[in-house]
Amino acid sequence: MPQHIGIVGCSAEGAALCYRTLCAEGAALLGRPHAHPEVTLHTPSLADYVDCLDRHDLQGVADLMLASAHKLARAGADFLICPDNTIHQAMDRVLPHSPLPWLHIAEVVAAEAATRGHRRLALTGTRWLVDSGVYPGALQAQGLQWVRPTEAERSEINRIIMDELVPGIIRPEGVALFQQIIARMQREEGCDAVVLGCTEIPLILSDANSPLPTLDSTRLLARAALRRAVQAH
Repeated sequence: MPQHIGIVGCSAEGAALCYRTLCAEGAALLGRPHAHPEVTLHTPSLADYVDCLDRHDLQGVADLMLASAHKLARAGADFLICPDNTIHQAMDRVLPHSPLPWLHIAEVVAAEAATRGHRRLALTGTRWLVDSGVYPGALQAQGLQWVRPTEAERSEINRIIMDELVPGIIRPEGVALFQQIIARMQREEGCDAVVLGCTEIPLILSDANSPLPTLDSTRLLARAALRRAVQAH
């Protein structure tokens, strides 16, 4: 049997896209229609995570992640993924106490960027994520450069993510603003790809409408999890 994948969820839209990707793309790896590894998802209330993030309480974030990890371990999961870039800030507090191993979303994205030959990445995501060290360490390990949006752009991106995408609202104005910011980062900063560093951003951006090639953190993490689960088959 393939390994059992445990999803430590945070926001609903990102976790749902990750779950759908696991189920939809498993068949190609397993070689029979409708097949996918066993998957279990657990998520506490998003409000609990947001309260911790607003207080800069990374230990509180880690405690919520670990509570999910232990529940998923009891459910039989073999390893864990978290389809939320922002709360990876707490991963160094999670790993020493986790009952199961994890795939790290930023490491998966950085490896894919290097494989594709990208060199200078535009980093998008919540303000918590963009201001953090989640991606710089992973990108630096692959010899990659990165550029953060301006302060004003970070605020607008954060507003669109939290007020629109997380509740599942898609507005043309939000899509257009993302496109404008990415185009500016290509033109003025020399970026050659964009990290969709919030698991909701792929709901509105893809290679079809982005000025730069996209690194879809949600689907890349799901695909890495599928490969790991099936390789153990």
